[in-house]
Amino acid sequence: MASAVPGDAVTGTVRSYSADDGWGVIDGPEVPGGCFVHFSMIQMPGFRELQAGERVRFTFRRPGQDGCAYTAVSVWPG
Repeated sequence: MASAVPGDAVTGTVRSYSADDGWGVIDGPEVPGGCFVHFSMIQMPGFRELQAGERVRFTFRRPGQDGCAYTAVSVWPG
């Protein structure tokens, strides 16, 4: 397992994201099982959403939410 700790920025891939619900899941080696992401954590102007398969940088914390052991604190698309 990777050595990142919550609060470190890491890279991952969006597993799924529902723009209608405003949340999704990011996968990465530092967040086994996935990381919950809410639209309010996406760092971009305008309507904030992610696309499945998109690469992102993110910071995270424990505990998670909605079945994920981790929750995103900040997410930077691209």
